[in-house]
Amino acid sequence: MAEIVQHRIEERIPELEQLERVGLFTKKEVKSIIKRATALEYKLHRLIVNKDDFIAYIQYEINILELIKKRRAHIHYQFKREEIEFPIIHRINSVFRRATNKWKDDVQLWLSHVAFCKKWSTKGQISKVFSSLLAIHPDKPALWILAAKSELEDRNSSESARHLFLRALRFHPEDKKVYLEYFRMELLHCEKLRKQKEELEKAEMDLGEYEFSAEILTGKLAEVVYRESTGKIKEAEFVISLLNVAAIFDFTKELQDFILQDLQTNYTADSLTWDFMAKRELEASVAGEELLTARGRAADINRREERCCQVYEEGVKSLNTAVAVPCNLEPMWSSYVTFCLERLKRKTNVDELREKRQQRLLGVLQRAHDSSLLKEGYYKNWLQMLLSTGDAERAASVAMAATQRHSQSVSVWSLSLQTLMQLGSGDMGRLFQEALALVNPKESLPLWQLQVQWSVANQSPEETDDVFKRGLLSTVAAVSMEIKESYLDWSYSTGGYKKARTTFTSLKENRPLSKAFFTRMIEIEKEQETPKMNSLRDYYERALQEFGTSDDDLWLQYIQEELGPLGQPENCGKIHWRAMKFLEGASVESFTYKYTLFQTGHL
Repeated sequence: MAEIVQHRIEERIPELEQLERVGLFTKKEVKSIIKRATALEYKLHRLIVNKDDFIAYIQYEINILELIKKRRAHIHYQFKREEIEFPIIHRINSVFRRATNKWKDDVQLWLSHVAFCKKWSTKGQISKVFSSLLAIHPDKPALWILAAKSELEDRNSSESARHLFLRALRFHPEDKKVYLEYFRMELLHCEKLRKQKEELEKAEMDLGEYEFSAEILTGKLAEVVYRESTGKIKEAEFVISLLNVAAIFDFTKELQDFILQDLQTNYTADSLTWDFMAKRELEASVAGEELLTARGRAADINRREERCCQVYEEGVKSLNTAVAVPCNLEPMWSSYVTFCLERLKRKTNVDELREKRQQRLLGVLQRAHDSSLLKEGYYKNWLQMLLSTGDAERAASVAMAATQRHSQSVSVWSLSLQTLMQLGSGDMGRLFQEALALVNPKESLPLWQLQVQWSVANQSPEETDDVFKRGLLSTVAAVSMEIKESYLDWSYSTGGYKKARTTFTSLKENRPLSKAFFTRMIEIEKEQETPKMNSLRDYYERALQEFGTSDDDLWLQYIQEELGPLGQPENCGKIHWRAMKFLEGASVESFTYKYTLFQTGHL
């Protein structure tokens, strides 16, 4: 191994001599490089090699390159690159190849090699790296796309890029991303040829027998890709993505018209088609004196929005007659409602336009609801709009209808009950019971919290007490613990310390219990004019029975309490001993660390 390392170091001598001779590095720095390089070389030639050693070697060599680049710029010396940088770059490429041959599955290592080649102008190596990479990872479409883009952008070779895309499609014949990027590449190639032709015509150069193909210049190759891809992938979303790519280029009007016609002919059963076609109507503005005033511009926007709505209406009608399953219409209505919401959110100073948008949205929401196809998320927007316009009666009606439509949704019940609470509905008790009976008990916590909030504000103490007691019977731990904490708080706020103490005593054995339940009782005790230390000890002891094996903070708080004005400091040693005995796992180390900080005054 030593002979190999020595040979590697000797290979560096010519470049190091040049670095010293031209004044880029000092003699001391050259010695330091040799010493560091020797240590790195030994690591690469061990019997069991480590990937991190290869990465460290490569990074060190790159750092030397970066330093040489900065010093060249500083002393304005730009000669002898073949004798200085080129051997280093060659060596880095060699180490990268050794690393990727050893760890073939590490895609990031391969891509790091590609990034190095791009940065240090060794683009001839990129094709070789990608060729080796794709031979090992042909199952990753993203790598084929990267390789093709590299050929097109770095090597300016459309032919090689096309060849790679065609190979990629053999492995991934139905991959949307590969087809999309292939389509884009053909259009970029066409754009490049058009620019070349334009420049040659400006220069009035004689091309002899060479001619630019009119079909290629008009994007026929991209059209071939489109036909091939849509023959295998029959999805409106994919067709729209291809159309959006074509729209980037200014010479693709015929291609865009062809794709648009195909979309309207073969994909009308998809709501995305109607959504896309409707939104295109917004782009069709008219020029004229009318647009010079705010009202004129608002009128033009309103006309365009009306045309969009006509397309949506046509889509709803078409899908309603063509689709056998009514629920397949839901995406169509969702797109329609989303469009109306987006338009309403746009700012305008013209009140008439704002009112029309509002009325339009309310109408669409009502019709979608009547068809039982309105998603639960849109009921929130609907209720907010009705409340903002002051239509309380309608808001109450919609809130009730939402709960009937989505009777098992906690979010819908919560929203509807909040709305009815805000409107002062008189039948809230029955509605809360109905909601809790219908929803999944494991998700019912928000409804219990809402019921407690409403009961505290609107019902008698006896009725509120009954609500808490029903909550305590819940078999869901999260609900039971939250109700206990709220019950204790409510008892203290309505009946003072004595009632809170009674509530705590009645619940302290009723598991499951939360830490917050005990800490709240400790806070209540400490808020009294003359807190009782024996009571505080009782609360801490009961809390530690539940959480003493895992909660190191609780032990520390107990110790701090004993060190306080009411406590007995001589008890701290005993509490510390018990903590070390009862705590488990990482909690022991955490407690020891915090206790040490506390003793030294840093906590």
